[in-house]
Amino acid sequence: MFKNKYLRCGLGIALSVTATSYAQQFPSRPLRIVVGYTSGGAVDFTARLIGTKLTEALSQPVVVENRPGATTAIATERVATAAPDGYTLLLIPTSTAIQSALRKNLPYDLKRDFAPVSQLASGAFALVVHPSLPIKTVKELIAYAREQPGKLSTGSPGVGSANHLAGELFNLRSRVNILHVPYKGSSEAVVAVASAQTQMSLPSTASVLPLIEAGKVRVLAVSSIKRVSSLPHVPTLDESGVNGYEYTVWYGISAPGAVPKPILKQLNVVLGKIVQLPDVKAAFQKQGMESQAGTPEQFATMITREVEQTVKLLQVAGIKAE
Repeated sequence: MFKNKYLRCGLGIALSVTATSYAQQFPSRPLRIVVGYTSGGAVDFTARLIGTKLTEALSQPVVVENRPGATTAIATERVATAAPDGYTLLLIPTSTAIQSALRKNLPYDLKRDFAPVSQLASGAFALVVHPSLPIKTVKELIAYAREQPGKLSTGSPGVGSANHLAGELFNLRSRVNILHVPYKGSSEAVVAVASAQTQMSLPSTASVLPLIEAGKVRVLAVSSIKRVSSLPHVPTLDESGVNGYEYTVWYGISAPGAVPKPILKQLNVVLGKIVQLPDVKAAFQKQGMESQAGTPEQFATMITREVEQTVKLLQVAGIKAE
């Protein structure tokens, strides 16, 4: 009995020393941040901004790998099955947590297969319409949707994406029924409204700012409870008559679940410093996002809360999980 006790104790110490030693050597080769969307959207923007700064901080190249499809599930599975050594990371957006609420047959489990590292930023959506519509305010949009049911459609990066649920929440709060059209990625959904394939969309402010400035789309409101610095003259949906409306998104970094804790801590500390850099904060603000940081435990709690809240919204909106 005592022999087994001391054996277990010795094994635990040995494993702890091994993990610590490994962390002291980390990183010794390039890292990879996997993104579940195509280039051009807020998720990709965040990954590339953080990847550049991680390259400088860790003195190792950080490659961004785009693996779009299945509303981030393909990219998420890629990281879930990667070696748990800290060299393959996931840029996890709100949509990934939503998928865990929406789908029952995912090939991974967010709690079991992932170790949250740190939140990076949060942001708002911009409600935009095609300029050909005779609509300049949210109230006019709601009136138009009620008077001509079935004529308006809204695009998103896919069923169960945060953009999709932001649109469903708009439908519920405004008592309208605007048809949802899923696309492969964020950029495709934004291009769809700019080319009048759809009449409305709720993309991230990061992905739609160039089109707003070029007059390709008309912005009516933002989805946060407060106005965003990149669109200071644009009202919130709450200000525009959709009382109490608030739907924002977050972005963070997660790693495979068995990554040694010393490496997770090292990455958390480095990321926490990066998101507080003045140029990083300014870059996020320019895109309608705000820098955020915190402990791995705080990020894990946020992911769990997002899943729970999404389950409730899906039930109310009548969206059935697979």
